[in-house]
Amino acid sequence: MNASRSDVLILGGGVIGLACALHLLKGGTQVRVLEQGTPGCGSSHGNCGTITPSHAAPLTMPGTLGVALRSMLRADAPLYLNPRLDGPRLRWLLGFARHCNWQNFEHAAQARAAILQRSRKLLAELVRDEKLDCEFVEEGLLYVYRSAAQMADDEHHHAQLLDRMGVPVQRLHGDEVEAMEPALKSGVHGGLFHPDDARLRPDRYAAELARLVREQGGIIETGAKIEQLVTDGKRITSVSTSRGDFTGDRVLLALGAWSPLLGKQLGLHLPMQPGKGYSLTYTRPKQAPRYAMVLREAKVCVTTWDSGFRLGSTMEFSGYSEGLNRRRMDALRRGAAEGLREPEGPQLQEEWWGWRPMSVDEIPIIGPSARWSNLHLATGHGMLGVSMSAATGELVAAQMLGAATVIDPAPYAPSRFRL
Repeated sequence: MNASRSDVLILGGGVIGLACALHLLKGGTQVRVLEQGTPGCGSSHGNCGTITPSHAAPLTMPGTLGVALRSMLRADAPLYLNPRLDGPRLRWLLGFARHCNWQNFEHAAQARAAILQRSRKLLAELVRDEKLDCEFVEEGLLYVYRSAAQMADDEHHHAQLLDRMGVPVQRLHGDEVEAMEPALKSGVHGGLFHPDDARLRPDRYAAELARLVREQGGIIETGAKIEQLVTDGKRITSVSTSRGDFTGDRVLLALGAWSPLLGKQLGLHLPMQPGKGYSLTYTRPKQAPRYAMVLREAKVCVTTWDSGFRLGSTMEFSGYSEGLNRRRMDALRRGAAEGLREPEGPQLQEEWWGWRPMSVDEIPIIGPSARWSNLHLATGHGMLGVSMSAATGELVAAQMLGAATVIDPAPYAPSRFRL
């Protein structure tokens, strides 16, 4: 047997690619993962690790584009659009603007809610059954408000949407929020508590998925930067990497924010842009929050684990520009200081940035390609790759193995973009 051949070649070793690999392996498929770095080294590594059915609402809400355009004057704005000229980003923004209406907003929310809720259930089962060492805690997520106006706006556009989607949300007064979370400074107006949300340490989750993939017989090629896709006009016949050439009966594109760059080789114009996020990781402070939370006015996510403490979030559309934006890191610190009694841990362990794969309609792109007979896609998960990973793996495996799917695959189909 050709040692470089597999039933399925998975391009990308983040949590999406690894979750798909695990489900395919459990279905009896021979799998090889090609990863340019190490498993989970991309946006899977430095996000806040919240598992959030509560995040069903997409960014494509009427008015969002106006907020982004105004942000061009503030490099530290939570949602920042870099003003430099960028053709692909401009085309994406025009497409995004067309989706910013209430009909598309509701459609995207339903699609996101379905995969988020299914994934939440599967992830808890996976952690329990496989004894994953990833600091998984099922204690909910707290939205904290110091402004009556911000809470009223979220009540109208966020909480009521969750009510319609069947995602539990509890309305709390300020004194109730301060009583349940002593790590907060006084002056809280109110809160929204999402009891079905959870949290984990994402780098450890990715490492555990990689462990399971290897234990199930899967192969993970690290340091394998993809250089060329060889085709015969209808099929992908081989993948050339910095570690050699590999072949597979089928190919799964799960490269996150890098997916559009490789897709160009196949004539696929994936309607995606990289959304840069940032995080700061510390050793655990003495008065660490009990709950994962979002400080809503500052748009700062706060997550505590036994092993550490992280501040994160922000969304920056600057194309594929690399490196830290110091002003945005400082904004995270300021936002945390406004809301927390002890906003930073004793020791800063990591300053991180990473690209999230933002699809133009805020719905992931999952399913078979109409252009290439042996290509499948699993990308465009935005800020929710960890949250959606387990259900994405289940859905991809069912589709590739010809089994019935638990959730309706239609909303995620690449065919909606003629891919």
